[in-house]
Amino acid sequence: MPHALHTTVEDFVEGLKGFERELITTDLLRRYVDSTRLSPEALKPFTFFRDDVYTRNLIFKDDLFEVMAICWKHGQKTTIHTHNGQLGWMAITQGEIEVHNYKYLSCNAPENQNVVGMDCLGGATHIELERQHTERCHAGGHINTVDKIQTIHQIENSDKARAGCISLHVYSKPIESCIAFDLEHQRCYRRTLRYFSRYGQVEVEVEHPVKTPLIHTVE
Repeated sequence: MPHALHTTVEDFVEGLKGFERELITTDLLRRYVDSTRLSPEALKPFTFFRDDVYTRNLIFKDDLFEVMAICWKHGQKTTIHTHNGQLGWMAITQGEIEVHNYKYLSCNAPENQNVVGMDCLGGATHIELERQHTERCHAGGHINTVDKIQTIHQIENSDKARAGCISLHVYSKPIESCIAFDLEHQRCYRRTLRYFSRYGQVEVEVEHPVKTPLIHTVE
């Protein structure tokens, strides 16, 4: 394994692609992401901050993996959202964020979960989620994961540092859309995920680049 914080983005991606010949599991990739930390300097070509929204910045994507850097200023957060049944790993490169984990209890449209290729169609007008606990994630700390059991969360940057927070996200498989929850208005809906930048180039066509969650993304 490369030494932590001395890994280039290219080395990180090449190492990740090596797992495509194996059975991809939560623990296997967690150990890899934990041992190959990327520095803020390594991620600089993919780092874009905005005052109005957090940004999702694509670094690598193929059929099995998606790698993103997400940039957060103070107070920016995702909606509560799912991960479409996929696995995900998040390492904090700079700053500190909070992850609020939720558990699905019930809704008035459970039949919409019986669909091939995604976790749910959405469309419920009565939703019960249980907020379980909050994880504080910081640079050099533990790797936060989502899996087929713990798949619903919200990410929030409550760190007041002016430098902002940078988080690195790996998903398998790539997540094209997710279910977002609006508990105040009791609705959930499928939302297409978009990037603020791809491979270091800003997507100028995107008017509202990150009104969609993480996902992950992480949001």
